[in-house]
Amino acid sequence: MIKNNLSAIMGAKRIKIYELEKLSGISRSTITRLYYDKTNTVSFNTMENICKALECRLDELFEII
Repeated sequence: MIKNNLSAIMGAKRIKIYELEKLSGISRSTITRLYYDKTNTVSFNTMENICKALECRLDELFEII
């Protein structure tokens, strides 16, 4: 199982969904689905843009449990 840590990272950095939208160029709906863990697929491009915007590594954003 893969755990999505987006909401925890955003909370720790005090970044709102609309701010991440501006920083990453990813649509609000995509970020919202990821934030609330309501999606089963994520593109490599989306993962890369989120990691760059949040200044985090992929293994921080997602982890295998």
